[in-house]
Amino acid sequence: MPLFDYFRASDADAVRQVMDAGEGDSPVPSVFDGIDAKHVDPTVVLGMMVAAIQQVAWKPDLVTHRLAWPAGREHDLDYEGPWVSELNPSARDVLAQAGDVPRVAREWAQIEELGGNVDVADAEAFIESMVRLARRAREAEELLFCWMSL
Repeated sequence: MPLFDYFRASDADAVRQVMDAGEGDSPVPSVFDGIDAKHVDPTVVLGMMVAAIQQVAWKPDLVTHRLAWPAGREHDLDYEGPWVSELNPSARDVLAQAGDVPRVAREWAQIEELGGNVDVADAEAFIESMVRLARRAREAEELLFCWMSL
């Protein structure tokens, strides 16, 4: 099952430098400020959180991401990870401005992609963690990144 960690960094170059020096392990929490998101992928599951915050229907471009590391693997279909992607700044900003987290948690905890029966308190705690991370990133003029491994 894929794993995802979200973190903040100044730019993709800083991420590449850290990742190139390591062995591809998650840089969270050893290097970058971030959170272990288990199975919360950026496009669908995090995108549904962003949709719930904005009170809009989910669509694939709510959270977009582009490969930050490893360089040159964008079209390598044989590469099996890990990867680090840079999230679009608008997703960071929506997360950072989130209000009514209890309502968002009630909606998000019910999504099919999470099994439809996540404990609302657990969902709320996770959303609060993402909101705080996004706020720290925005305040520091940093970007959000997602480390992924299959």
